[in-house]
Amino acid sequence: MKIIPYDEQYRDDMIFMVLQAKDALGRVPHLNEDLLTVQKTYLDAGDGFWLAIDEDDRVIGCVGYSSIPETSEVWLHRLYVKYDKKRQGIGTALLHTAENAARKAGKTTLHVHLGFPKEQWYASYAFYQKHGFSEYDPRYWKKELTEE
Repeated sequence: MKIIPYDEQYRDDMIFMVLQAKDALGRVPHLNEDLLTVQKTYLDAGDGFWLAIDEDDRVIGCVGYSSIPETSEVWLHRLYVKYDKKRQGIGTALLHTAENAARKAGKTTLHVHLGFPKEQWYASYAFYQKHGFSEYDPRYWKKELTEE
């Protein structure tokens, strides 16, 4: 597995992976509009988006972040891992990639918005808590970035 900056050639494979991940969780798969315009939405804005690619050159995960204007904070977006690849460190590697890039860009805080009710999203809540995020408002979590 390797993590690469977003490359448009993987767009359709990434979208397919995200829809499969949502379906596997029992949710009605719908397409997040920003996934159709990653280059414009994230990269052209000076933010970041990464893909996890397996040995067969298929997308098995993704993550992005967008800056909060006039702050040193960012929103973390679209952290997905292919359902049958979970619990193999892919999500952690993607999160660390986004954290390191945000830190390098001078960002100090990561925010994430999680689903509700918590019982349906228990894995997401546990993942972010394990990685140092804390809840500051129902469904909203953050992590202060420290020097590495």
